[in-house]
Amino acid sequence: MALKKSQLYASLWSSCDALRGGMDASQYKDYVLTLLFMRYVSDRATADPQSLIQVPDGGGFDDMVRLKGNPEIGDGINKIIGRLAEANDLKGVIDQADFNDESKLGRGRAMRDTLSRLVAIFEGLDLRGNRAGGDDLLGDAYEYLMQHFATESGKSKGQFYTPTEVSQIMAKVVGIGPQTRSDHTIYDPTCGSGSLLLKAADEAPNGISIYGQEMDNATYALARMNMILHGSATADLKHGNTLADPGFLDEYGSLRTFDFGVANPPFSFDAWTRGLDPDHDPFRRFEYGTPPPKYGDYAFLLHLLKSLKPQGKGAIILPPGVLFRGNREAVIRRELLRRGFIAGVIGLPANLFYGTGIPASIIVIDKKAATSRKGVFMIDARFDFRKDGNKNRLRAQDIHKIVDVFNHRIEHPHYSRLVPLTEINDPANDYNLNLPRYIDNGDTGELHDLDAHLNGGIPNRDLDAIQDYWDALPGLRSALLQPIPDRPGYSDLRVEKQELRRRINEHSTYTSYRDHFRTKVDRWSQQHEPRLRAIQKGDSSRDIVDSLSEDLLQRFHDFPLIDAYDLYQCLMDYWNTTMADDVHLICTVGWTAAATPRPPLTKPTGGRQSLESPDLAVGRSKYKMDLLPPSIVIARFFQHDRDQLDEYRAAVTTARTALDALVEKHGDDEGIFGVLRRNGKITRTSVRARLRLLCSADTGSDSVTERKVLSRYLKMDDIHTVAKRTAKSEEVALNRQVLSSYADLTEGEIQELTVVDKWLPAVRTYLNRVLSRAPRSISDTIETLRSRYATPLRSLESDTELLARRVAHHYTRMTGSHPRH
Repeated sequence: MALKKSQLYASLWSSCDALRGGMDASQYKDYVLTLLFMRYVSDRATADPQSLIQVPDGGGFDDMVRLKGNPEIGDGINKIIGRLAEANDLKGVIDQADFNDESKLGRGRAMRDTLSRLVAIFEGLDLRGNRAGGDDLLGDAYEYLMQHFATESGKSKGQFYTPTEVSQIMAKVVGIGPQTRSDHTIYDPTCGSGSLLLKAADEAPNGISIYGQEMDNATYALARMNMILHGSATADLKHGNTLADPGFLDEYGSLRTFDFGVANPPFSFDAWTRGLDPDHDPFRRFEYGTPPPKYGDYAFLLHLLKSLKPQGKGAIILPPGVLFRGNREAVIRRELLRRGFIAGVIGLPANLFYGTGIPASIIVIDKKAATSRKGVFMIDARFDFRKDGNKNRLRAQDIHKIVDVFNHRIEHPHYSRLVPLTEINDPANDYNLNLPRYIDNGDTGELHDLDAHLNGGIPNRDLDAIQDYWDALPGLRSALLQPIPDRPGYSDLRVEKQELRRRINEHSTYTSYRDHFRTKVDRWSQQHEPRLRAIQKGDSSRDIVDSLSEDLLQRFHDFPLIDAYDLYQCLMDYWNTTMADDVHLICTVGWTAAATPRPPLTKPTGGRQSLESPDLAVGRSKYKMDLLPPSIVIARFFQHDRDQLDEYRAAVTTARTALDALVEKHGDDEGIFGVLRRNGKITRTSVRARLRLLCSADTGSDSVTERKVLSRYLKMDDIHTVAKRTAKSEEVALNRQVLSSYADLTEGEIQELTVVDKWLPAVRTYLNRVLSRAPRSISDTIETLRSRYATPLRSLESDTELLARRVAHHYTRMTGSHPRH
């Protein structure tokens, strides 16, 4: 049973997290990621005799499976891992976690059960889709788990992972891409778990040689496993303190240099001089100045700079203080700028990284064009992000925009500028790189017009501020607003406030604009429909989404009133929530298998607890339809049956409403049903019992009315029961028909339903959300301005005088005297 990637990852995380108990996430990750590694290398060795990792007898994942339920399972797993480590020079790497540690895993039966269930989770993984369609299922699962562990680990222990979005930006702004050769090299002096290196290398389709160094032993072990899981077993990683004992030297004992460098060092590391005398550094890394003892940020930057080839490029993540702090850091910053090494500064949002909440920056280094550099390209992207729990995340559009703007040196007001070095070295700035000095964020606050407050009207100056809308929709301004005859420079609304949005939507220039937008979307859909229908096993999902998204960006590049990156984000939102899983599934198992119903996932830790809700139920059997939800099949083949079912359900609702109305009418405390309610719940049985009692006794004339009401209740309840039974019967029949139809679908029909009925209409819906923002923005702006100046000062004064006279009148009536002023 092939699963969508998101289902696999979510199932894996949920199952593992359920077994964590009270263990800290930063510790528990070592157990989970080690088992994932063992499963991967064991499967790889079985499938590929030439695999770089050899699995000796008694050193594979299957040996762990045989230990399930064994009282000595903890010690046994340690020995299995030890054999694999010994055979592959991985001692001190994959044997970091002690699977026999009673303080973390419990004693006796508790340890046995926990480890047996943990092994069962990985035994049940379906990993057949690994590397399908260009996707690295295992590597991505490892990344998914590390991201979650970083989130759970808290501030002090989450620094081993660099957010994927930031890694992608760094790779692209240093120039890694299709033109990168396999003999090019990339280096990370503080590589952590290796995620930044791997994401950067992923941008090089022809391959790239990976080098990195990490000081923390457990994190270094994560990095080694991460490289192997991502198919980069030949990556050269060193363990040690990069500043005190750099691991990569050339034949002359100097620092080895690389084509590209990326780094996310610990911010403001206060122990950077440990084991190092900066004034006598044998590698001359501090020739432009020595960083202060308590701030090691520039120490890592200078090391990265020294480790780049003369034509090399690099990017490093540093705290904002490096841009403006004085004293020693000011000296270093000045020297680097004078020599042209700093090509760019990219300001990122706050709370983006796992180890800190401050708004960090990417410093881009470019040695190649240093001598001719005339300025520093700056981007202030601090305000572009989305909230994700307690963290901020860069959206797909934020990443794409940063990369496009930086690589093409596009200047946008309030966002990006090529700042001349003459401006930076001006005495007023004195080599300060703080972004707000050079990029105005455009926030001018609310500007109020005094004359409008005194006399009313909407200032034309404020209306002119949205001139882009009036230019794109000619005639709309005059249709909505009219000049005030005796007050040049001011306007009034022609239409009522509640009519504003409708008038915009119905104006001829807007309908033409809307039609033009939809035509472009339709042409984009028609262009890509054949390619989407032609997806087959082994295709690259990355190539597919790149083709879709880049063409969409290009088509709407100059479309008025719409930011093409907003449309790009809409497409990527649908891709990430639905389409990526669908395409991966098709690329893995093909169209027919992807559309085959399957049972819902249950937790692999035992029991029948479901991890996902079913899409369809027939009797006691439940099904998930990953590619084609039942609603899509019903809309195409069973709409008449669905309409009939809806009528039956409406009859149920009508009968229930009538029944409730009857109970409410006679439901007060002394009413017919109020009395019944005091004696228990109102049910058919209790009503019949009460009716029998009334019929068998002479209770007077009042009982006649009660008997009629109770009899009416029973008849209405019969109608409701029959309606429910009929609706349920029709629902079961429809579900059986729908389930049966999946087996009869041809591959062509599956493609038609998926592409034409599911994907493209959903994308159009997402894109139309951006289209709808224009009239909403115009009406909101006009309404804000109208409300701001709706009550002029003269009206306020008149109202105040009127209210004062009323107060005086009431005061006189109460006291017999006039109020004192």
